[in-house]
Amino acid sequence: AYPGFVGKDETLEPISTEVQGTIPTWINGNLLRNGPGKFEFGNTHYNHWFDGMAMLHQFKIEEGRVTYKSRFLQSDAFKKNSERDRIMVSEFGTLAMPDPCKNFFHEAIYFLITDSTDNASVSFVKYKGDYYVSTETNFMHKVDPESLDKFIAVNGATAHPHYDPDGTTYNMGNSYGSAIYNIIKVPPERTEATDTLQGAKVLCSIVPANKSCPSYYHSFAMSENYVVFIEQPIKMDLLKIVTCKLRGKPLSEGIFWDPKQETVFHLIDKHTGQVISVKYYTKALSNFHQINAFEEDGFLMLDICASDDGQAINNYLIQNLRKSGDALDEVSVKLRTCAHTQTIIHPLDILSLLYIANVSCSDLHGDDLHEYGGLEFPQINYSRYNTRQYRYFYGCGFRHLVGDSLLKMDLKDKGLYPSEPVFVPSPDAVDEDDGVILSVVLTPTQVTLLFHNIRNNLDAADVFLLTWTLVSTAGFCKINRDFWHNWFSSPHPE
Repeated sequence: AYPGFVGKDETLEPISTEVQGTIPTWINGNLLRNGPGKFEFGNTHYNHWFDGMAMLHQFKIEEGRVTYKSRFLQSDAFKKNSERDRIMVSEFGTLAMPDPCKNFFHEAIYFLITDSTDNASVSFVKYKGDYYVSTETNFMHKVDPESLDKFIAVNGATAHPHYDPDGTTYNMGNSYGSAIYNIIKVPPERTEATDTLQGAKVLCSIVPANKSCPSYYHSFAMSENYVVFIEQPIKMDLLKIVTCKLRGKPLSEGIFWDPKQETVFHLIDKHTGQVISVKYYTKALSNFHQINAFEEDGFLMLDICASDDGQAINNYLIQNLRKSGDALDEVSVKLRTCAHTQTIIHPLDILSLLYIANVSCSDLHGDDLHEYGGLEFPQINYSRYNTRQYRYFYGCGFRHLVGDSLLKMDLKDKGLYPSEPVFVPSPDAVDEDDGVILSVVLTPTQVTLLFHNIRNNLDAADVFLLTWTLVSTAGFCKINRDFWHNWFSSPHPE
C-alpha cells in the first residue's frame, strides 16, 4: 500500500536528521509542502484522496543541516471535525451525515445549510510577499512559513497562480451564481502592513459554452502577453452539485467526463483584459497542469501534461489506494490514465478575426516516456524561464497510481514514491539548469529529502530515472505523509 494514505500525528517540534553527503552551502530556506494528512475522525472516514485534512510540512535547510516539522491546518472544517470527533463538513468525495445519536431534525437542518469546506490541502501560493495555502474552493489561509501557524482566512481562487517579474499575480476563480470564469489580477504593492488581497480586480470574465455544466479546471497557463484558459470536457453539473446534500451524494457525483466534446482554448490579453475573439479547438483532452507557454514567430506555444481520458479525478478512492500487492497493481492498471506532454500551437496572426481555429498538437517526448507511465507535476526554472522559450522541465513518472520516478526532460536533445520536484537555482546561475532539484521520497518506513545536481548526464537519454548526480540525502524515519504541491521559501528572494 502507498504510505501516504494513512493519517499520522503532527510533528510540532523540529526533528533533525542524519545527512549523507554534503548539501550545497547556498541552499538555505524552507521547502514547504501541503497535502492531505488525516482521513478519519472517530468512526467516520473519508472516501477520496482529495478529502483528507490539510497538513502543512516544513523542511528547513540551513547551513548544511535539515530539520522537519508539520502541523494540521487549523481550518474551520478541521476544528468542527475535531470537536465532535466525526466528519462534520462535506468534502469532494465524502458527504457528511447527521449524527444518529443527536436530534434528527436539528442535525438535518445543520448539514443542509453548512457552508463549503475551507480545507485548503493542495498547495502553498504567494501574494504580495505573504504565503497562503489553497485548494479548489474559494477559501485560502494566510500562514507563517516559519511556524506554520494560520493567520487569517480569505477568499481565493486556484491553487496555481502565475506571476509576472514585478510580482503581479494572476489567477482564476468561478462565479457560479452567474456561471462564468473570472481571470483575477492582484497588484504586487502593499497599501498597508495588514494588506492581504486588497487591490485585486477581475481582469475579464469568460462565459462557459454550457452555463449549466461549466468545465472543471485546476490551473491555467500564461505567456508574456496572454492568459490561456483551457475549457476541457471535464464538466461540473451545477444542478447536481447544489443539490448533492439533498440527494445524499458527495460533490464528486456532479463531475463527469464528456469525451464527445472538444477542448477549447481561450486567450486573454493580459494588458487590456480583452478576451480574444478567436477560439482554438482540439480533441477531447483532460489537463491538470501546464508546463510553460511562450510566444515565438507569430505563434503561442503551450506545453501541457494531458490525457485522452478525463475520468481519473473520480478514481482516487481511499479504498483503492490502501490496497497492497497484486490488488494494488490490479487497481493501478485498471484506473491509471497516463498524462503525456504535448505542445499546443496557437497561431497569433488571426487574433483580429472572428475565427474558429483547430490547433496543432505534438508530443514533447519520445516513446521512452511511455516506459515511465507518462509525466505529471511538471516544474521548470520558473523565475527565469516562465513565459519564455526553455529547454528543461522536471516531473514525476507514473508507472503506478502515484508517482514512482523523478524525470528530467530535455526538449533540445530528446531521447520509491517521489513527490513533485522543485527547482532551486544556484545564486550565480548562468545556464537554465544550473541548480538543484529537491524532492521528498516516501517509502513504507521513512521519508527522504533528495537533493539532485541536475546539470549532469546531459548527453544521455532524454528521460533520467534518478540517475542525476546525488548531492546528498536527508532521511526522516518518523514521517509517513502524503504531499500535493510545494514552494521553496528562501531567506534571500530574487
